Amino acid sequence: MTAFNDESATTASPSGEALRRTLGLSRRSFLSTCTAAATAAIAAPILGASPALAQDNSRGGDQGGSVLVPADRRGIILYTVRDAVGRDPLGTDLPSGFREVFQQLSRFGYRQVEFAGYGQHANAPGGANLESVEGAKMLRSWLDAYGLRAQGNHGFIPPSWPFTAPDLDTFKKHLEIANILGMDHMGTGGDPTGSAYRADWDVAADKWNALGEIARREGIKLYTHNHDAAYAFLLDGGPLDDQGRPTRSSGIRKLEYFLKITDPKVVWLEMDIFWAHVAQYKFHTYTAHDGSTQEKLFDPAGLVACHNKRYPLFHAKDGTVNTTNGMGYDMVPFGTGVIDYTTFFTRVGARNYHNPMVEQDNAPSATDPGQSLKHAKIGYDNLAALRKKRTSN
Repeated sequence: MTAFNDESATTASPSGEALRRTLGLSRRSFLSTCTAAATAAIAAPILGASPALAQDNSRGGDQGGSVLVPADRRGIILYTVRDAVGRDPLGTDLPSGFREVFQQLSRFGYRQVEFAGYGQHANAPGGANLESVEGAKMLRSWLDAYGLRAQGNHGFIPPSWPFTAPDLDTFKKHLEIANILGMDHMGTGGDPTGSAYRADWDVAADKWNALGEIARREGIKLYTHNHDAAYAFLLDGGPLDDQGRPTRSSGIRKLEYFLKITDPKVVWLEMDIFWAHVAQYKFHTYTAHDGSTQEKLFDPAGLVACHNKRYPLFHAKDGTVNTTNGMGYDMVPFGTGVIDYTTFFTRVGARNYHNPMVEQDNAPSATDPGQSLKHAKIGYDNLAALRKKRTSN
């Protein structure tokens, strides 16, 4: 296993012209040297105070540099409005299918979308399955028509390792689709492995380094997405169990270890900020190799600040406090909960590099067919309203 130092990474840095590539042209990678951001100065609270969010739909300037998420970086993952994408357009006045949903999201102000697959209702324009070159061309035409940019997809990662030929063919097809759609990034909605053991994370790192190199050759940054368990403590030492596996931890978290042993030139991460805060709530003590109990608070913004270029995308998802459900939070529309996004985005900085995608897993409603789009509008307004905190002289 080869360890990579994040601080010596080179990363793809697309030019402004690349943001509006013409459909069908080859993509280019632009490399620039980057160094890791300074270590965060303060630790985030386990349960923070809700930021004050004014309802501001302004799509204009940056308010003297105070806007935390520039207008062209405001995005949404389509999983939030999956019911609208999958809705039968026959017999409803609500937006249905990709084309009409793109139009509505553009009206709200969004300028980026992250896909969660390429399926929609069969009666929508283009049919049920747009996971093809022709389907991607159709999707791209709609994105361009409504001033939207595709910024990622939670799509196919080969389950095989070593890779089978069919898995590699499917992966390469998804890279081709990503290029047609104009994506700089392509990823997955799952963790690199569900294991707690270092040996399994070593294997996952080898696999992701190989996949990332294939993606790099096609001009794509490959990223993995987290849930709370990926920021739990790695089991990497101490007495072995009856299967020869370690039972205790050095105190490093699983994805922190993954960052250390993957190649920063080819493997990237998307932090789901909600699940990172759930991990902060759940995983704050561990049993050290010597058997002692140790306390270690997880600081999501601090981790990003230390590895800023490794985190090109975020899921911006909010929650209210619930200490009875085992997670610490209940999911709510973005900007209506207690996760302090003003502080988070201020601390991580690099606002013209990061791409926050509004997400709400429970936005669709069985009783209110329009709820997910209403919540998408709330999310956009609150994302656009985030401003840097004023400091007194």
